[in-house]
Amino acid sequence: MTHDWREAAFETRAIHAGQDPDPVTGAVITPIYQTSTYVQEAVGVHKGYEYSRTDNPTRTALHEAMAALEGGAWALAYASGLAATQNLTYLLSPGDHVLLSDDAYGGTYRLIAKVTSRYGVDFSLVDMSDLDAVRGAIRPETRLVWVETPTNPYLKIVDIRAVADLLTDHPARLVVDNTFASSYLQQPLALGADLVLHSTTKYLGGHSDVVGGIVVGNEPEVLETLRFHQNAAGAVPGPFDCWLTLRGIKTLAVRMERHSANARTVAEFLREHDAVGRVFYPGLPGHPGHEIAKRQMRDFSGMVSFTVRGGYEAAMAVAGSTKVFQLAESLGGVESLIEHPGQMTHASVAGTGAEVEDSLVRLSVGIEHESDLMADLRQALEAVVPAGVA
Repeated sequence: MTHDWREAAFETRAIHAGQDPDPVTGAVITPIYQTSTYVQEAVGVHKGYEYSRTDNPTRTALHEAMAALEGGAWALAYASGLAATQNLTYLLSPGDHVLLSDDAYGGTYRLIAKVTSRYGVDFSLVDMSDLDAVRGAIRPETRLVWVETPTNPYLKIVDIRAVADLLTDHPARLVVDNTFASSYLQQPLALGADLVLHSTTKYLGGHSDVVGGIVVGNEPEVLETLRFHQNAAGAVPGPFDCWLTLRGIKTLAVRMERHSANARTVAEFLREHDAVGRVFYPGLPGHPGHEIAKRQMRDFSGMVSFTVRGGYEAAMAVAGSTKVFQLAESLGGVESLIEHPGQMTHASVAGTGAEVEDSLVRLSVGIEHESDLMADLRQALEAVVPAGVA
């Protein structure tokens, strides 16, 4: 009999929910069901699985695990975070409106602005950290309010409960992209969100070896709609991808604690360096969203952004000078990464009014030893502004 792990602590759920020992062999780890189809006892009579585009037992385990981690009734896994995002747009109809964060991931903006909008769906950008601005931007035809918190790449903090309260008597659904925080640090459904989305490529997978996405929610009718469109469009992950994600979430709690501790040390170091202009990290007391983050997050995650004095050329020099921080897109892996958002992850928002500063550098702080991280950043920054030179 399958045990109900929902009342267990997060760390226990991450290891056991949806992942009971295999009933056939007793295997502790969920098997990789590397099969495309399933034998039926008779036409329409089967053991719950017909074809692996529709369902797969390894994917089912991931669904159950993620629903338990986010406190939802159900979860659906996808081939990428953007596949999950696209599937959510199938909840929309021509004439509907999407309210999107003005500091959203560039791929989300590109999908909404250049693909979804072609089918009669309107959108507008708003600073979601400004509740008055959100209130003023909601329209009668708004059907999705799309929140990232912390945002990408400026690490703005959005008060999830306050935005949910704005929608109490409105038909719009509140979607929270929880990728930067992870399920361990933030629980949007408990704060009033209708749907939670992750790029599982990032902290959930945690090892830079798998691409995927997931959506978690509670409404049965939404699940029915999303499942129908996912099966029709085929944006599903393979069983090995699901297995890798399951493996990753087992260590999510301990990894996020280390990511957060290292990022706090990095942010404090950057704040004092002469080559750095502004530091964006919600764990710093001076961050405008610090108090809200303290209230709705367990810790402040591993993402840090900062501007480099000297502008574009200086930022590019820093991004190209690190050794421990590897120059690459993506985030959330055990290794530290550095990137220039304007030229990399957010190139698609250039010229839209949502573009990022050309002096901005984004760090995904990994779980290496903090002394090595500090030494690497110090040598890269001092190539721009030597120590002690204002």
